Amino acid sequence: MAIDRMRSRKFTGISFSKLLGTGTGKTFTPSDADLTRWGMVVVVDQNRLADFDSSSIVTNWRKRSTSEFRAVLSPLSSHGLWAKTNPFDFTSALSTPDAQIAAITRARIKWHQNFRFWGAVPPVVTDLHNSPGLITAIGIGEAPIGLQGTFSLWKSAAALRDFAYKGQAHQVAIKQTEEIGWYSEELFARFEVLELRGEISATRAK
Repeated sequence: MAIDRMRSRKFTGISFSKLLGTGTGKTFTPSDADLTRWGMVVVVDQNRLADFDSSSIVTNWRKRSTSEFRAVLSPLSSHGLWAKTNPFDFTSALSTPDAQIAAITRARIKWHQNFRFWGAVPPVVTDLHNSPGLITAIGIGEAPIGLQGTFSLWKSAAALRDFAYKGQAHQVAIKQTEEIGWYSEELFARFEVLELRGEISATRAK
């Protein structure tokens, strides 16, 4: 993780790279940490995707892994900042109406707000896992505390919109975010799923 953080950023064709720890997605708090699964988010030129997939960075990960999951995504919308930039601001329209959708949320939580934030998470997690159309959701983060987010897969754009804008607990959380100001930086991005390879532990799909 320490070595590849710099190597991935220097790879030709990559404009953004983050190496991440993961969580089980049961509570989206530090207690979820999964030390057996690690991730990488990269923004890569589509003409260099095959080269990166066969690079020493990725092949060395494979040598140390028992399984692999890869999602090739195209940004549909992206709001906010990640490390003072929006890496997914080259958005495009949905090419296939019934395409699966991926979502990435990421936030830098203010240190004095961590416990208050974690206390507000359980109702939203319940809403999330009971949402029709959810395929899977896991926690992702650059650090166990303070730099946390989610990666989720959905059967459709409509399913994600229903959770985001109709889920009661999620609406309360959005209001609290505005009133309390948990984050010093946040980002929410939606993607069209172009390709999935391998499997990722899933929550109950409906």
